[in-house]
This record gives sequence, C-alpha cells and structure tokens, in this order.
Amino acid sequence: MSINVTLFVQMLVFALLVWFTMTYIWPVIRQAMDEREQQIADGLAAADKGRSDLESAEAEAQTIIAAARDQARDILNKASSRATGIVDEARSQGEDEKRKRLESAQQEIDVEVNRARDELRHQVATIAVAGAEKVLAREIDAEAHRELLDRLAAEL
Repeated sequence: MSINVTLFVQMLVFALLVWFTMTYIWPVIRQAMDEREQQIADGLAAADKGRSDLESAEAEAQTIIAAARDQARDILNKASSRATGIVDEARSQGEDEKRKRLESAQQEIDVEVNRARDELRHQVATIAVAGAEKVLAREIDAEAHRELLDRLAAEL
C-alpha cells in the first residue's frame, strides 16, 4: 500500500464522516442550538416584558399611593371640620346651659326679692301698727283693719 492509496482511503473515510455528520448529527445539534436560541430569545422577551410590567406596576403603585394620600388628607380635613363642628356645638350647648342657669338664677333672685319685700311690708305694717298704737295710746284691732293694712303694705 502506498501513501496515495492510504491518503485516498483517508479522504474517503473523512468524506463519509463529514456526510454522516452533516446528515444525522448536524441537524440534531442545529435543532438543539435553535431551541436554545429560542429559549434565550423567549427569556430576553420575558425579561423585557417583566421590566415593562415592573415599570407599569411601579407607576400604578405611585398612583395608588397618591390616591391614598389624597384620601387620607380628605379624611383628616373632614375629621378636623367635624371636630370644629363638635366644639362649636358644645360651645353653643354650653352657652344655652349658661343662659338657662342665669335665667333660673334670676328667677330665684326675683322670687327671693319678692318674698323679702313681702316680709318687709309685713314688718313695716307691724311697726306701723305698733307706732300707731303708741300714738293713739290704745290697741288697734289688726283683724278688723286687715284691708287697710294690706293696702298700706301694697303701697310700700
């Protein structure tokens, strides 16, 4: 065997190996590579979609937070105005109670003044009768002159 035959056989074996590899092995490897490339592309697309979803979720979260802040501010304003209303209502009720107590006290004072006047009239009438008794030097019948004494007390 010469080197030419050996070289020719080796070239033939190499060509068969290349044909076999290209026919049966290369399509399987190429399919695995294409599947891997597709998985990587899907992963990148999912990452991009996830990133955009995250951005939209962050924007929505900011919107929700802003709405919650506005709602909290409204609640605080309503609570403040309600508290002011309660204070004003309590103040009004206090003023009404004060006015009622003052009126009641004034009525009690008026009753006491009238009673004191009646008592004073009675005492003045008694003193007047005693003075008249002394002046006339005789006793005046108080029962007989009750009408006169009542008129005198009313004038005082």
